[in-house]
Order: sequence, then C-alpha cells, then structure tokens
Amino acid sequence: MVPNASPVVTVFRDVRPWGGPPTDLTAVDGVLAEPGAVPEGAAVEYVDGGGRLALPTLVDAHLHPDKTTWGEPWHSRRPARGIAAYVEGDVELHRAQRTPVAERTLRLLSHAAARGTRATRAHVDVAPAYGLEGVEALASAREKLRGVLDIEAVAFPQHGVGRTPGVAGLLEEAAAGGLVSHIGGIDPAGFDLDGAGPRGGQLDTVFGIAERHGLGLDIHLHDTGERGLGPLRDIAARTKALGLAGKVNVGHAFAVAELSGDGLDEIADVLADAGVSLTTVALSVNTILPFRRLAERGVRVGLGSDGVRDNWSPFGNADMLHRAWLAGWALDVRLDEELEACFRVASDGGADLLGLPRADLRTGAPADFMLVEGECVPQVVVDQPRRDVVVRAGRVVARDGRLV
Repeated sequence: MVPNASPVVTVFRDVRPWGGPPTDLTAVDGVLAEPGAVPEGAAVEYVDGGGRLALPTLVDAHLHPDKTTWGEPWHSRRPARGIAAYVEGDVELHRAQRTPVAERTLRLLSHAAARGTRATRAHVDVAPAYGLEGVEALASAREKLRGVLDIEAVAFPQHGVGRTPGVAGLLEEAAAGGLVSHIGGIDPAGFDLDGAGPRGGQLDTVFGIAERHGLGLDIHLHDTGERGLGPLRDIAARTKALGLAGKVNVGHAFAVAELSGDGLDEIADVLADAGVSLTTVALSVNTILPFRRLAERGVRVGLGSDGVRDNWSPFGNADMLHRAWLAGWALDVRLDEELEACFRVASDGGADLLGLPRADLRTGAPADFMLVEGECVPQVVVDQPRRDVVVRAGRVVARDGRLV
C-alpha cells in the first residue's frame, strides 16, 4: 500500500458465509476486516449480495492449459494406448491448431477465473517440438490476469528427459530465464527409462536443475505398483536430503491410490516426513487419492483439472466446483461432511499446497470469495450453481460467469 493512501474498502452486504445467517463482509485493502470496521474517512463501495451464499474461491493445483482446445472447433481424437501414443497425438494436435497457444492459454485461464478459481499450478510442455513457446505463452497470460488469477508455472517434460534429446537443455533454459517456478518430471521407471533406472537419469536431472535455480518440483507419476512406489520413495528421500520440504509435489500418484490400511499409512508417513505433497484429479474411482486419510497423516493434497478438452480427453472444463463434484462422485460419498471435504480439498487443500493463505472467510483472510445461490456447502457441491459474483482481494472480478 502507498504510504498515506486511503484504504480501499468494499462492503458486501447481505451475504451468508458458509451458508450461515446473513451478514456483511468488509474488505479493507484486499483483506477481510471485522464486520463494520471501516477506517475513518475511507471511501466505501457497497455491493449487494442479495442473500447469496459466500464461499472461498478455489485452487486448481494441476492444470495443462497449453494443450487445450477449449473454445476451438471440435477435435476428433484417434485411439491411443500408452503415454508415447498420447505424446505423438499432442504434437499432431499442436501443429493443427488454428489459434496460437498464447491465445488458447489465456482463454482457458480467464474462463477458470470467472468460475471461481483464484490460483492454479499450470504444467506446460517443454520439448523440442514446442521449444519454450508454451511457458512463454503462460508468462504472457500471467501478466494479463495479474490480480485476477495467481499462476505458478511448471516446465513439464511430457516427452521424457532421458528418452528425448534436448529436453534437459530446454528445462535448464526455462529455469535460467525465470519463466517457471517448478521443474516437472514424468514416470522415471515406466516411461522415461534411459538405462539408468528409477534411481538415476531423470530424477538426477530434474532435481539438479531445481536445486541450481532454487525452484520447486512437481512430478507426474502414473505408474502403479512398485514401479510407481519405488520412484515415490526415491523422490521423498531426495527431498529430505536436499532440505526441499514443502517444495516438491507428485501429481496423480496412482500407486498410492491403490493402497489401503497399513500400506497407505506407511507411504503417507514417508511423504509427510519428507514434506512431499500430492495432487489428484478425480479421473476415476480407481485413481483418485484418499485425500482425507492422507491429510490425517500429515500429507498436503490438492485437487486439479488436469487436461481440458485436449488430445488426451474430450472432457474437462477448468471449473473447480465441478471437479469437487467429480471427487465426490468418484468416492461415492453421501454424507454432508464428505461433500464438504470435497470442497475443502479444492479450497484449503490447494491453497496449502501452493503456499497461499486460506481464503476461509475469517477476519484477516484474503478477501477472495464467490457468491452463489444455494443453501449450504454440500448442496452447492452437488448442484454447482452459477458463480454470480467472484471477488479477488476485495474487488469484483467476474459476474455471471464472465470476467468484468
């Protein structure tokens, strides 16, 4: 805040935080203040909430905006089996797209923000087929959406580090250029074998780049069974040895989704001790992570959209309230507390993973919330009402599903 500048104050009248009784929410310089605590002499803007439910805005902890066909003509997908086939299809689709990746990226992220997403960790492919076009497009979108959507960038080696010459150099270039906050990785045991096995090769490279440039890591692990658990333990050990607690995440972790009982608790304790977090995307009943149990053991877990209408899948909409619904569906939940947990993993879970303060509508929290028609959190998760108003830092940034 500029010294001696008048505070920026907005009072949102007649809203129901978390479905409670009607009240006012007062935002002072982007932070929620005590009700009625308006600084003397401040100019106040009033927004009528119309009795709507006030809920925190959400965090998309795993998104691939560069691959999307959102807003483009329909793309008919061909059969694919295995990551290598999908990667080949990614390149073909990229070359066939009429709209530049920067425009498609901005379009999708703007749509996400209008649906109540406050922040995202975006994975962008880095490979000889694309160069750094994707991360540069994301950097442009980040500037254009500053104050509306917080964006973290991951340089993601979808094509593999060991199996695709040139990828390691591009990761280094993206890191050195300050274009990304995280270095990615992918299945060092199942997809990216380069002769070194899961304890060498790719993990040596990506951890080395991250350490040299002071960046975090966010690694995709689709492999199941010991082929997935072995690298996961290795990632945890490296994280602990290098003092990177809180800076390393593993996406998908399908091998963990297979576990239960003592086996689940054992790997959860390893991850919690090392400070390694996880993201899940609610793809299916077999792959969604048991995020409530993991959180009980001290593992931070976020929820994400993954791909949105890309070569991998015709589905996806970058709407995190819908993703919370999908999480509930995948887990076959029935109880109110279970439905609320699905919302919380998209709000508090994502915020914790990205190191953001929780937008929990308490005094001192960021004034980041959305206003919707609804009775209570469980009903909102099930019905997915329109986001009538989206607020970031006390400022209305979207109405009726569109940025203003």
